[in-house]
Amino acid sequence: MTSFPNLRFDFDVYPYLTPDLPGMDGVIRHQARDFQVDEVPAYSPSGQGEHLLVLIEKEGLTTRDVFEFLRDRLHINEAHIGVAGLKDKHALTRQWFSIPARHEERLESLSELPGVRVLERGLHPHKLKTGHLRGNRFRILIRPSSEASRLSKELVEAVFHELERRGVPNYYGPQRFGIGGLNPVKGYELVKKGKIHSPTWLKKLLVSSLQSLLFNDWLALRMERGLFDQVIEGDVAKKHDTGGEFVVREAVLETPRAQRFEISATGPLYGKKYREAEGEARVLEDQILQRYDLERHHFASRRGDRRLIRFPLTESSVEETSEGLWVSFFLPKGAYATTVLREIMKKNPEEGELETESEETQP
Repeated sequence: MTSFPNLRFDFDVYPYLTPDLPGMDGVIRHQARDFQVDEVPAYSPSGQGEHLLVLIEKEGLTTRDVFEFLRDRLHINEAHIGVAGLKDKHALTRQWFSIPARHEERLESLSELPGVRVLERGLHPHKLKTGHLRGNRFRILIRPSSEASRLSKELVEAVFHELERRGVPNYYGPQRFGIGGLNPVKGYELVKKGKIHSPTWLKKLLVSSLQSLLFNDWLALRMERGLFDQVIEGDVAKKHDTGGEFVVREAVLETPRAQRFEISATGPLYGKKYREAEGEARVLEDQILQRYDLERHHFASRRGDRRLIRFPLTESSVEETSEGLWVSFFLPKGAYATTVLREIMKKNPEEGELETESEETQP
């Protein structure tokens, strides 16, 4: 297998936005209920239609576990079951599913699945599809790792203040890269050799993991060069209020907008159909490809896309309890809570923790 030592994902090598604020010696996911996620839908049930939107609370189960129960035990055609995104197994999560309204009476059998409760339901004209959500609200308990550990509410609040002001580095989290962080290595073999005996869905996942690693490396390079909340000539920038994209022609005029968090640079998820950067910005993207002896044509099997370098942190709060610190915040879809926790703890917060489920495959 052709590989490079640094193709294995390692969260510890990426720079922090708040390096001057010390980390805390804490642990997460001691219990599933220590990690709580509430899906925020893009829309509410309209009250009429052929589909039923169902808010399901689950604990200790993957989204796929619930999906397969609906399919196999309730005998609902899997093509007719909809979800907006995947949620962690080792957590207490609340997320929306959709099923044909004619099967509503079968939901009573969900009580047979331990750890599951139906919280709400309502009719809607359309099936729920991947990405049909605004984001997720998180409530996470950081416990001290030992009796000698000290957790500081003031320190967390200081980190939150900086992240709210400048944004959160939009790294892909460890869940994206498989056990041991080795999926990018397998994805590299696939794009370089073009052949691997695996199902199509797995091939997509592996190449997507490599795309994600390259994006993380690009983001880290921008941070190392002081370009996190700035734009340079040729950047493909995005407006946070409208989502509109444009190529930066005069960086000196656009950088003040970036520093006001009105716009941000975007990084590449290489593929056959994505907006390419130009000039100075393209040179940076080329450096990442050259690091691994890759070229854009190696990703011709994927559509490609661009991803924001940062995302806003909102609704943040900290609560001090006898168990530890409960931290709460809202993140837009596609963002990872581990990137926020990493800034607080100054380590990969998933180290030594239970394996978590990946989000849906990206372009």
